[in-house]
Amino acid sequence: MKKIHLILIIIASIGLIGSLAAGGIHLYISQNTIPNHVVVGGWDVGGKKKDEVLKELNAKLNALQQKTLTLYTNVHDVPDVTLTLKNAGVTFEADDFRSAVTRLYEGSWAERMNARQQFQQEWSVTPHWNISLMKQTFSPDWEEKYFGKSVNASRRITPSDEIVYTPEISALRIDWKTLTQTVTAIIPKSFAGTDADSAPLKVKLPLYTMKPEVTVKSLKEEGIDRKIIEFSTGLGSSASGRIYNVSSAAKAIDGMELKPGDFFDYGKVIAKAEEKYGFREAPVILNGKLVPGIGGGICQVSSTVYNAALRTGLQIVERRNHSLPVSYLPKGLDATFAEGSINFRFKNTTGKSLIIRAFVDGNTLTVKFFGTFPQNTEYSLESRTIETLPVTEKFVQNKDIPVGAQEVLQEGKPGYIVETYQVKKVNGKVVERNQVSRDTYRPQNRLIAVHSGESGISNDSSDSKNQVVEDGVSGPNF
Repeated sequence: MKKIHLILIIIASIGLIGSLAAGGIHLYISQNTIPNHVVVGGWDVGGKKKDEVLKELNAKLNALQQKTLTLYTNVHDVPDVTLTLKNAGVTFEADDFRSAVTRLYEGSWAERMNARQQFQQEWSVTPHWNISLMKQTFSPDWEEKYFGKSVNASRRITPSDEIVYTPEISALRIDWKTLTQTVTAIIPKSFAGTDADSAPLKVKLPLYTMKPEVTVKSLKEEGIDRKIIEFSTGLGSSASGRIYNVSSAAKAIDGMELKPGDFFDYGKVIAKAEEKYGFREAPVILNGKLVPGIGGGICQVSSTVYNAALRTGLQIVERRNHSLPVSYLPKGLDATFAEGSINFRFKNTTGKSLIIRAFVDGNTLTVKFFGTFPQNTEYSLESRTIETLPVTEKFVQNKDIPVGAQEVLQEGKPGYIVETYQVKKVNGKVVERNQVSRDTYRPQNRLIAVHSGESGISNDSSDSKNQVVEDGVSGPNF
């Protein structure tokens, strides 16, 4: 009996102890306060009521965002700019602490007890910076307003052929990489100094000098040192249409810059001139004869450029002489053009940039090259006629003249075979002499009309529409 009584006492004691323990655990995990000795961003919240802490936490985070940041420079007339951290794009959060507090009151009693027992004592305030908001304040327009804008250096050629440079203008700009590092370093990581009388944050804007892409140095490195050649041809008694065409082609070239290794392409020049200025009626060469057409005279420009290129030793890539000799140059020194079939091209082999000027002044077409060329080197040209090709007679039937009669319709002209040589001199001494071309100029027939009364002689049936139009862009419509 005594043994049973003892057992009952033990059981009752265990139950009482269990009840007391359960009550104690319930009281422990139901506390409405933050565990002791807990600090958030330097703010002691241990033992304080949870709801009050969370409410004050929001207020403190907002106070951090309202802290001011002043950005300044030592540049004259550039004002200081003061922003709240919020307007500068900085926000703060203590989400890890909030989550830990939530775990104190959620889950099973064992989980809640463990959360309280393991509650971390040191918590940080985490800043986040959206730098794009600050960049909106210090926008490119703001920088240009207060620091000005950079301006490329420029180069011009004076009427007296001098090379004149206008220096570039540099401008200050914000060094965003350094500014990002500086601001990141001073952004508060705690609640210290959030009171109203705390000193504002100040940062000197880091600046660098932004140079433009084009500087006097970079321009000079292109090698446009001086005028290296000037060559002119006369327009003689050219009619206004021909002078206009020559001027149009020259204007399409004027100011052209060829980088090292670039090609001068006269076909592209003519396309540009035709689109921008158009061409007028003037004689062109068709089937060995001068006939009315559009664009007559454009080959005087290509021929003048050709002579300038030869006299600077440039590589001629494509060139052909006219079918007839021209009046403005010796035979062998011309360069014709026929749209779609004959072009004139050369390559800039100077190793530096080359600028071409071309213009009509009065009765003269002038081409100038500006670039790099040895002062002690010169090129000259020699042309000689190797063979004169005889005039041939061509008869055409004309029933309007008496039978047996003849009438000269066109006096013929001889043709020529011409060789041209390029002579290179260094320090006045000939060092090279190279043949650059062997050209054939076809003879023009002596055209005779006859009335023989026979059918053996017929009218010329050549189809001019299938012939190449030289020195122009189009021929007559037959």
